Amino acid sequence: MRISVLQENLKRGLATVGHAVAGKTTLPVLSNVLLATDGGRLKLAATNLEIGITHWIGAKVEEEGAITVPAKLLADVISGLPNDKVILTLDARTQTVKVDCARFTNNIKGIEADEFPAIPTVSDREPTATLPPQLLREAIDQVAFAAASDDSRPVLAGVLVRLRESQVILAAADGFRLATRTMLLPEPIRSAQEFIVPARALSELSRIIGDTEGLVSITVTPGGGQVLFHTETTDLVTRLIDGKFPDFERIIPAQHLTRTVLETQELMKAVKLASFFAVNSQNVVKLTLEPGGDLAPGHLVISANAAEVGDNRGELDAMIHGDGGQIALNVKYLGDALAAMKTAQVALETQTAQSPGVLKPVGQDGYVHIIMPMSIR
Repeated sequence: MRISVLQENLKRGLATVGHAVAGKTTLPVLSNVLLATDGGRLKLAATNLEIGITHWIGAKVEEEGAITVPAKLLADVISGLPNDKVILTLDARTQTVKVDCARFTNNIKGIEADEFPAIPTVSDREPTATLPPQLLREAIDQVAFAAASDDSRPVLAGVLVRLRESQVILAAADGFRLATRTMLLPEPIRSAQEFIVPARALSELSRIIGDTEGLVSITVTPGGGQVLFHTETTDLVTRLIDGKFPDFERIIPAQHLTRTVLETQELMKAVKLASFFAVNSQNVVKLTLEPGGDLAPGHLVISANAAEVGDNRGELDAMIHGDGGQIALNVKYLGDALAAMKTAQVALETQTAQSPGVLKPVGQDGYVHIIMPMSIR
């Protein structure tokens, strides 16, 4: 193998696949990145057996070949080189890659490519669905954080992807909150499908498709055990989670008694201020909704009380339609939900102190975030 690539492109490519490199592993090859010539391009691939990322970059291929080398060492070396042409030459006898750039030469010992696990790629099968990258990224960022962070209930550590006709729904829940995002597909799908993708894998996908052009295609493998996300330059494949996702639609309240509309940034500031106190009292923050008169605006009073530290009280103008009342929520969950909403205003829909609080961005249909209430002492 002998190829030449630009240092900038190789550095970016190694950063793309680097998140799939196994941390602690008994298989040394999983700590490596695969370098292989592929159709006039350089293919980079890494896997930890849960997710696999493959990335292609433009290259001048003088001699075909493949090798795996330690991912961190190669990334560190390439990052330290000047922004110039990098020449990679493989000595097949010693399984060593010579890295030449400007007046720098590095030799890195590797492991044969045959020992690297096979990562599924797009075949001739038609993709299950396609989505614009920016829309998919926004949806992932609004939903994935609501999944459970531990694997005690595996299905809750994943994000449900439901494909039906011209619609796709992403949903995640950890038992205390639920986030759902509904989007329209550019083209209808042939048959309805439903599967659970690990939230960590979707967060990686969001990072990868940040500056992608063209559509992202989603393909479920024939056996149904893996899903592949494909762009022009990058593939991400991940195993799917077995199990049945909770009936999340049953959790979403069909009606509300009070609807409060607030400025998103103002509410975020008040929530952050209250969090300094709430963190010392089980993260409880109390929201009191006070409807206004015919001419006066309503008010939302946000307060936190920590016996050993002190207390906090903030008041915001709000448009309040309905009975008003009180609800106590987890301040961290409330802050996370608001951070996922990019609209100028947010609506809080409530019923009673014992019913969930429902947050929706004003002016953006399709996103719903539900937070279970906490008891008010």
